[in-house]
Amino acid sequence: MVAPDLAALGQAATRVVKGGAANVPLGYAGVMSIRPTAYEFFAGGGLAGLGLSGGDATGFRTIFANDLDAMKARTFRANHPDVAFRQGDVWDLTAADLPGRPDLCWASSPCQDVSLAGARGGLEARRSGAFWGFWRLMQALDDEQRAPPIIVLENVSGLLTSGGARDFAAVCAAMVEAGYQVGALEMDAALWLPQSRPRLFVVAMRIPATVEGGPVAPFHSARLIAAHARLPHPVRQRWAWWSLPSPPARNIDLAAVLEPDHAVEWFDAGKAEALLALTGPLHRARLDAMRGEPGRRIGAAYRRVRTENGKKVQRLEIRFDGVAGCLRTPAGGSSRQYVVVCEGGDVRVRRLTGRESARLMGVADDYRLPSSESAALKLTGDAVAVPVVRALAQGLLLPALAGARSIAA
Repeated sequence: MVAPDLAALGQAATRVVKGGAANVPLGYAGVMSIRPTAYEFFAGGGLAGLGLSGGDATGFRTIFANDLDAMKARTFRANHPDVAFRQGDVWDLTAADLPGRPDLCWASSPCQDVSLAGARGGLEARRSGAFWGFWRLMQALDDEQRAPPIIVLENVSGLLTSGGARDFAAVCAAMVEAGYQVGALEMDAALWLPQSRPRLFVVAMRIPATVEGGPVAPFHSARLIAAHARLPHPVRQRWAWWSLPSPPARNIDLAAVLEPDHAVEWFDAGKAEALLALTGPLHRARLDAMRGEPGRRIGAAYRRVRTENGKKVQRLEIRFDGVAGCLRTPAGGSSRQYVVVCEGGDVRVRRLTGRESARLMGVADDYRLPSSESAALKLTGDAVAVPVVRALAQGLLLPALAGARSIAA
């Protein structure tokens, strides 16, 4: 890929980020009378697109999407009937399949092989290696003078250390070699939603940008800073510590997304007791403390395999901080999440529902989920949280595009 000549835009197009808050042009929505467009790769049910759109006419408009999974494809089409969608392997797509010239290409490439919880086969493994199928398309677009000014790769934070840190370096190097300035943010959905869900967003721009200052909490963790330090010198020279305005304090907790007690199925006493028997001493003490508290206490729990005294033991781990654990898919050995309610000295247990998991991803109730619970949980467990994408779009991506467009005009 060859970078376009951006010198003509001049230094006035420079976007400066100081102290973690973006100094961006005001009224950018007015500048962009035509909505910017986006491609959404590995789209799942289209949750990234929901965040990019902003829910109104000021955000990105998705004009093409792709996913391999048949269930996700059906769900995407049911919720986004006006978007051109191609089901299939990204490796099978060509530039001829992609309409127009996008302002943004978004890729939530499969994370199983780079996840801290997975086998970590790295980007050379087929699933996570799909990134290179996506990148091949970016190269093909560039050959046709249709390369996007912004590319975003979303993945688990395990990408920072996967493959001995070579995977992250390879992704960033590919973007820099193509003429992009690259940076990354770690964003935890818990800043916006009652779910602990840290994710990595690698953002590459061909829009002229000068970013002043270094890493800023909460978007640049110690592990991201360490990963940056390991990058090759040419990549570090084209690195940007992208940042966003700090989000307002989250004002909802787990209880706010749950169905009424009468509308869900609870475990019988025997099944609940068998599950709670899996708690270790620490979590049992936590449960007993909540059982003795007045009022209603709501917790979220997962079954996990832990090594104790050299042996693998299945444990139920419970949290009562008003935040659910990171949603996972029911496949691949990950268990479903449980809801634990302590009230009046009693403890009741049930599984988290698909609709509740969608709410934990910031999805409105009019979104059409798959009919089966396991499919709904798979869809949401593989997705990106809508408010996180919206914050990234509104705080960084749209202002950067608007700044460049206003100068070019």
